[in-house]
Amino acid sequence: MVEKTKGRKEEVVTRDTFKKKAPNAIKEIRKFAKKAMGTNDVRVDVKLNKQIWSRGIRSVPRRIRVRIARKRNDDEDAKEELYSLVTVAEIPAEGLSGLGTKVIEEDE
Repeated sequence: MVEKTKGRKEEVVTRDTFKKKAPNAIKEIRKFAKKAMGTNDVRVDVKLNKQIWSRGIRSVPRRIRVRIARKRNDDEDAKEELYSLVTVAEIPAEGLSGLGTKVIEEDE
């Protein structure tokens, strides 16, 4: 008796992640902000979302400079005391070389 093996049709890659690049980019930004700021509540700005989706679901931008701000929750029934807001950082005319991380102290 001849042993049956898998055919070519079963081994073809389905390319599932091909159409998930933009949603995965948003998830990675949320994951990074959660780790960097130590808050479970991460909110992505509308402009950042539009910037990521600007070239479609497949062709996400290679790099995006973001600014993450930790803010106090004003809602009385909120689970978390703080939340992180992720926005697009404006790129200076000189370019990105020589820039570093700046800690901004805000007094409210």
